[in-house]
Parts: sequence; C-alpha cells; structure tokens
Amino acid sequence: MKSALRWTVSAGAAFTLILTGAPAAEANSTTVDQKGNITAIARTLDGRAITNEKIAKEVTDFWTPARMASAVDLDFPKSASATQSTGRAPRPTGPAGSVAPVTPRIAGGPSTLLNEAVTVGKVYFTVPGGGTASCSASTVASAKRRLVVTAGHCVHQGAGGGWYTNWQFVPRYRNGVRPFGTFVAYTLSTRGAWASSSSYAEDMGIAVMSNGGIYNAKVVDTVGGNGLRWNWGYSVAVTALGYPSNLGGGESQQYCQSTTWDAGGQQIRMYCNMTYGSSGGPWLQEYNDSIGAGYINSTVSHGDNPGNGQFDGPYYDDDIKSLYDYAEAGSPA
Repeated sequence: MKSALRWTVSAGAAFTLILTGAPAAEANSTTVDQKGNITAIARTLDGRAITNEKIAKEVTDFWTPARMASAVDLDFPKSASATQSTGRAPRPTGPAGSVAPVTPRIAGGPSTLLNEAVTVGKVYFTVPGGGTASCSASTVASAKRRLVVTAGHCVHQGAGGGWYTNWQFVPRYRNGVRPFGTFVAYTLSTRGAWASSSSYAEDMGIAVMSNGGIYNAKVVDTVGGNGLRWNWGYSVAVTALGYPSNLGGGESQQYCQSTTWDAGGQQIRMYCNMTYGSSGGPWLQEYNDSIGAGYINSTVSHGDNPGNGQFDGPYYDDDIKSLYDYAEAGSPA
C-alpha cells in the first residue's frame, strides 16, 4: 500500500542553466545517425526550439494544474501500421552491459516515500494536431546527468506522425503536487524504426533535460538516476513503475513485480495490471526501495491484450545502449 504523501524541503544552492546550441530559428528539426537513432530539439507548441531558460519557463508556465489534470493518459499504441520485428526470441546482440545507478548530488530535498521512486515521474506533452497527453518516465545515470528514459511513443507518434511538444518531466508526481519541481526537455530522441514504422521492438525514447526543479539543477543531481542494463537475457525479475489511469487515476505512482519472459519479436512480457498512462515507465532489475532506483531493463510499450494483466516492452539489447550513447553525446555538459 502507498504511504501518505510527506516531505520536507531544505534550502539548496542555486544553479545556473547554461545550454549551448543554435538559436530557435537555426535549430535543426531532426538529425539521424548511422546506427538508427533519431533526435530533435524539443519545441514549444508554437514550434520554437527550447534552447534557453526563458523559453523553458514558458513551457512550465503552460502546464497549469488544470492542464495537467486534463491531460489524457496516453493509450498503448495500437496503430495498424505498427510492426513486429522477426518472430525470433529476444536474445543478446552483444555482451551484457550495465551502467550503475547514482544518488543525488544535492543534499536535502523531499524525503523518499515507500514504494514511490524519486527517479520515476510523470511526463506531460502536447500532441501534433491538438490535445495534451501524459506518460511515465525515469531518470538514468550518465556523466552529464541529464537523461530521462521513456517509451518511443512517449516522445514521437511513430509512423506518419511527429514529435511531441511542450515536453516536461515531473519526478515523483502525486495528486497534482510536484515535490521536486518540473524539468523541461532540451532534446527528444528515439529509434528510427519507431519513428518510421512504429516498430514495437524499437519503442525506446530518451529525453535530455534542461536544468530545472526546485534547485534549478540537473535532474539526476536532484533526484538521482537509475542504472541501465542491456543484453541481460529475457527472463529476469523486475519491478515496473508508472502512472496508470486504471489505478489511482494516473495521479499516483503504482508498481508491479514479475519475472519477464519471451514475447517474440525482440520483446519481453510481464504480468501487470497497469494500463494507459504507464507507458514509458521503467522495468527495474534490483529495485532498491530505500533509494528509489534500480537498473532499467525495459520500459512499458504496449498491452499484449489490454485487460489480460500483461504488457510488453522492448528487449534492451545493443540498440538501447546506442540510443543512450547518442542522447548523451548530444547533451550539453
């Protein structure tokens, strides 16, 4: 059972946001590398690149409590154009690898809540063509300490669609409260196979976050970061965390625990009754409730058959490590 919401806020040092990059008028819309990764400068609803503190504040100002409350918990993708990869069982595409979790660098701040990870939060964004929506996401450790991992369909619509706008991350959101403040995306990245053909096996997304939150600092400095694992086989014990609409109305963090198994097509599956809104939430190996972190082994992608208590995630092989390295390389210091 979730404990009651309690925290204390301690005074912290101020941090200055310095993001280098092209002015909004010059920012490239999308770039692609030779390893199948694709990225774009994050943008406002009216198309301006979010390249400075002033524009980032406009995004946080856009997300009033009323707009956050009315955002639709994103559906599991069921597009007719979505593709499965080959029917082969998920298997490593290289040696197993890991990035270790890290703790926050900033002392004080809201305390950890039992079964609610400080590294996991709710994502809000505006949708091309109109409307607002939400997903789940989590921080991940890296040298630059700015990365947030989610599903590809939580940053980009997939085949025939575009990038989401006004993208913000709220760590450990609960019932309208933002205990660590808000972080606005600087860039959004996914796999090209998700953006071009909605491949479930490549439904992976990473956002680079601008400084923000209650200390105007980096997101991983503020709440810590999960580790990352790839090529670890398809049968592992995990804790899935997210903000499903069917449990708590998408207003509080929920969890499931299961051992994953082969779902075919370079995907894995687990038992969990979370539905819409949990998209992008992490599947964590070795989750440590005392620090609210573990090793991200996959993320919620889509329901195998929504309502049957199971959902699928992409098998994390060399592709997630490639996307992670790509996003980190494009991140400001």
